[in-house]
Amino acid sequence: MTNKIHVAILDDHPSIVDGYQYRLAGVENIEIVATAGYGDQLETLLDDNAVDLLLLDINVPTSIENNNPYPILYAIPRMLKKHPELNILVISMHNQRTLIQAIMDAGASGYILKDDRESIQKLGEIITSVNSGGIYFSSESYRQLLKKKQEMEPPVLTPRQQEVLSLCASKPEASTAELADSLNVAPSTVRNLLSNAYVRLGTRNRHAAVSKARQLGMITPESN
Repeated sequence: MTNKIHVAILDDHPSIVDGYQYRLAGVENIEIVATAGYGDQLETLLDDNAVDLLLLDINVPTSIENNNPYPILYAIPRMLKKHPELNILVISMHNQRTLIQAIMDAGASGYILKDDRESIQKLGEIITSVNSGGIYFSSESYRQLLKKKQEMEPPVLTPRQQEVLSLCASKPEASTAELADSLNVAPSTVRNLLSNAYVRLGTRNRHAAVSKARQLGMITPESN
């Protein structure tokens, strides 16, 4: 008998989670072992369950008390470092090319748009393929990645700069020292990352840099 693929889901919309559970209920080789609606539940979820593949929405609240977005660009590399066999399949409503590229650069194995009915209908096949080492894109997200850059080039941030801005968006009141502790670097490193990001984005402070990065699709946008 085929070994089960153990799947976990992070999405803050119960109806979406119910839809995935319904879609996957009849797939013989897939078992949903855990779900979560807040980012701060993810570490415990992965520690307490043998998870082969994570279905990940990139715009979920950090916690019940903190409605700011969970810093996915910060979290993905750390999840994969701690759980190197984990596969991450993002299912999101956001189709900005720069954000898709950043998610993939962080280590995800696929990117599906939530309105891609064809991909959602064959979600079981996609999970099986990704769990076997494949990569999957919705047709629209793939077109976004291949889209030619037009007119003026947007400012380019390094993955580390995007990571620190993603963390700033999640913890807008955090001090430089607190950010440095989360990133396991010196406060001077955080200051350098932020100051260089400000220059590239043409901003003067953390709030403006986060706003500009969101506007350009470099980090997770704000919830509507």
